[in-house]
Amino acid sequence: MLQLIQNFKRNESGATAIEYGLIAALVAVALITALTTLGTDLAGIFGDVSTELNAAGN
Repeated sequence: MLQLIQNFKRNESGATAIEYGLIAALVAVALITALTTLGTDLAGIFGDVSTELNAAGN
């Protein structure tokens, strides 16, 4: 029984999995933020291009 408790205390695989999960969540938040900003900028650019093309076509 004592050996089982010592093995449990030395087992760090759960902590490692949690750390990887936190890193993945941080990367996901950074990607979402960057892509949202990029998407907004691209929408503005395409809107400007569309306006210019409509003006040139008339």
